[in-house]
Amino acid sequence: MSRPRIVIVGAGFAGYRTAQTLSRTARGRAEIVLLNPTDYFLYLPLLPQVAAGVLEPRRVTVSLSGTLPHVKLVLGEAGRIDLDARQVHYTGPEGEGGTLSYDRLVLAAGSVNKLLPIPGVAEHAHGFRGLPEALYLRDHVTRQVELAAATDDPKRCSSRCTFVVVGAGYTGTEVAAHGQLFTDAQVAKQPLRTGMRPRWILLDIADRVLPELDERLSRTADTVLRERGVDVRMGTSVKEATPDGVLLTDGEFVETRTLVWCVGVRPDPLAESLGLPLERGRLLVDPHLQVPGRPEVFACGDAAAVPDLEKPGSYTPMTAQHAWRQGKVCAHNIAASFGDGERRAYRHKDLGFVVDLGGVKAAANPLGVNLSGVAAGAVTRGYHLAAMPGNRVRVAADWLLDAVLPRQAVQLGLVRSWSVPLDTASPEVARVPGRPEGEPAKTRPGGEPAKNQPGGEPAKNQPTAGASDVAPPPDQPGPGPDVAPGPVRRTDRFTEGDA
Repeated sequence: MSRPRIVIVGAGFAGYRTAQTLSRTARGRAEIVLLNPTDYFLYLPLLPQVAAGVLEPRRVTVSLSGTLPHVKLVLGEAGRIDLDARQVHYTGPEGEGGTLSYDRLVLAAGSVNKLLPIPGVAEHAHGFRGLPEALYLRDHVTRQVELAAATDDPKRCSSRCTFVVVGAGYTGTEVAAHGQLFTDAQVAKQPLRTGMRPRWILLDIADRVLPELDERLSRTADTVLRERGVDVRMGTSVKEATPDGVLLTDGEFVETRTLVWCVGVRPDPLAESLGLPLERGRLLVDPHLQVPGRPEVFACGDAAAVPDLEKPGSYTPMTAQHAWRQGKVCAHNIAASFGDGERRAYRHKDLGFVVDLGGVKAAANPLGVNLSGVAAGAVTRGYHLAAMPGNRVRVAADWLLDAVLPRQAVQLGLVRSWSVPLDTASPEVARVPGRPEGEPAKTRPGGEPAKNQPGGEPAKNQPTAGASDVAPPPDQPGPGPDVAPGPVRRTDRFTEGDA
C-alpha cells in the first residue's frame, strides 16, 4: 500500500514548522513534499540587520534539505491548485512545469508587500519582504553615501543622503533604526560636506511608533530613534512618489533617492485564486486550521484567517509568532486526520514582543515585563537565537564581530533596482533579465543571471529580443555611474504589448 502524500506549499514560518513537525512524527509513514521557490527558510526578523551590514545574508537563511530530514524539497512556485483533482501545478526555477498530487494539502504561502493606490509608489519604492530586497537596499544605501561624499553639489549630496521609510511597524522601525547606525558609521570614515549627515525619515499615518504594541514599548522605540537622529513623523505619509523625491501628505516635498515601503503585508494572491471563502484575502479556516468543506486542505500562517479563540469574533494577526505556532498545530492535526492522535484547536498565549533597534538598544516585554536599553537588547538577541532553527553559532559570531570590528561598507552589485519591483507576488526571488517578472528563467541552471553580468544586468552586445522585459520605462533613468537604477512596474500577467 502506497504512503499518503502531504504537500506543503511555502516554507515560511508556518510551512517550515509544519514540515519540521511532520518529519519528526510521521516516521516514514507518509511522504512529505515541500514546494518552495528557494531552498532555504528565511528568518525575516533579522533581515534589517542584513541590510545594515550586521549579518551576512546566509546567516538568516536555513537550508531546507539540511534541516528537514524525511522531507522532499521541490523547487518551484505554485501557480494553480486543482482542488477537485487534488493536484498542485507549479513552475520550476528553469521554467519547467510540474504537477504534484496530494492526499493532504497545506497552504502556507505567506504574504507579499501591501500596496496602496499612491501615484509613483509602485515605480519608485522598494519593499522589504525578501533577501533580494535587503541586499539591494544594502548596496543602494552604500552607493548613495559614497556618491554624496564625492559630489560638490550640496543639494545633490542632501538628496542622496536622505532615506525615507514608510511604515512604523516592526519592519519599518527596525530598518530606520539600523539604517541610521549604518550610514553614520559610513560617514565617520568618509565625511560628507561640512554640516551634513545622513538623514532617515520614518513616516506613518498612526499616532505613534509601533502602534500595535504596548505604549511603553512604543515610547522606548520613539526615544531611541529620535536620540539617534531619525526624523520620526507620525500622522504623515506619502502622497506621491517621483524620481526626485516624495510629496508628503502635509504638503512638504522631500528630495530623496530612497523610498523603503514597509506599510504592511497582504496575503499571497495564491489564496484568492482557489475560489474559496476569504477574509480580507486570507483563506477562511476553522480552529483546527482546516478549510470548511475541504477536509483534506489545511492552511496556516499569513495566508489563513484563523479564528482567535482568545478574542471571539476576530482572527489571529499576521505575525511570525502566530505562523510558527500554527504550523505545529497544523502538523498534529494532519497526523490526526490519518488516525494518529487527536485534533487540536489553535490557541495562543501572548509571550511578549521584541524589537531590535540596533547596537545594544531594543524594546521588549517578555511575559509582560517591559524592558529597554541593554537588558532589552540582550533579551531580544537571546530570543532570536532560541527561535532560529539553525545558524545560531554563525549569527552569534557575526554579532560579536560587529561589536569589535568596523562594518564593511561595500557595494557587491548583485541585485539591481529593477530586479526587486515593489509589486511582486514573489519577493523572495529576484527578477532576472530576459523574461517577464514572475516567470522562472529558462536555459540557465537555477535561474542564474547571464554570465559576467553583476546583479543579472543584461549582457552587452546581445540580441535585443525580450529587451522590453528588462529595460526601464522611458520616463525613468537607466543605470549609470551617478544615477540609481529605477524600478519597473510589475504586472502579474503580461499582455501581448508587453511581450
